[in-house]
Amino acid sequence: MRYRPFGHSGSAISSLTLSLGHAGLARGFEAAQSLIYSGLEAGINSFRLETADPVLADVVGQALGHVDRNLVSVTLMLGTGDGRRGSQRDFSAEGMTHAIDRVLHVSGLGYIDVALLDEPDEHELAQSTLHTLKALRSTERIRMLGIAGEGEVMDAYVSTGAFDVLATPFHVTSDWRIQSRIRHARERDMDVLGYGYFPESLDTPKKAETALEPRRGLFSFGRPKEAENPLKGAGTFAFLHRTHGWTAEQICLSHALVDPAIASVMVSATTDERINELSLVPERDLPPGLSAQIEMARVGMAAA
Repeated sequence: MRYRPFGHSGSAISSLTLSLGHAGLARGFEAAQSLIYSGLEAGINSFRLETADPVLADVVGQALGHVDRNLVSVTLMLGTGDGRRGSQRDFSAEGMTHAIDRVLHVSGLGYIDVALLDEPDEHELAQSTLHTLKALRSTERIRMLGIAGEGEVMDAYVSTGAFDVLATPFHVTSDWRIQSRIRHARERDMDVLGYGYFPESLDTPKKAETALEPRRGLFSFGRPKEAENPLKGAGTFAFLHRTHGWTAEQICLSHALVDPAIASVMVSATTDERINELSLVPERDLPPGLSAQIEMARVGMAAA
């Protein structure tokens, strides 16, 4: 595992952040704890709670209770509800405070490293909420305040200077707007967390091969037939599924990890085996020439 600086305290977090939610809880309390133990054994010291669910908080609190609290980083998503059916997004000051207090009480963690707001729209985050969260940060019940999402409103939130962390989708097809947002965040001394490193648009050989091709028109015009296109796949992301010794997901994850602006990339797992497989990726270097292929495909997508 590799580590990068995170926050102003001089601490460091693993290049992978293990995201924990109801998918992990579905196999039972002990299995969920086992996921965290496997992550720790693999060198992961950064964990994200996808909701403020008290059961999830209990699992994380018990699993991390045997570790020096200052050596692990815990991120809590806010505004997602608590994961129960019918639970609504709540960005009110009372809702944020209640969610944080409940997680701290149940988990016994002492503090939350990053309180991460889940893409509130332009008018969803009131000034009273922001003032409350800043007060919680000043008392160190939360250490850092972050914003997560990909909509254009993220640019406005980054520009306010009110946040310490930006969580953003980041993958091989991320466009210039995401790149620019990350650059602006870093200029404001914000730490950046990446997620969505393996987009659904590339998760099969067929999707990766046709991602850049023009769509067939109403009368089958607009895309050459197979016989007329002997170089089909060249200049596309088809290579993601054709690289010996690598899966497409591993290539996409490794690409995200290479960017020095990204402090950590969020990954999900429901089995110990998957955690172990993902934890090996940071230790591997992409094969020679693969980064150039990614850039060529990106240029092709931008021009399509």
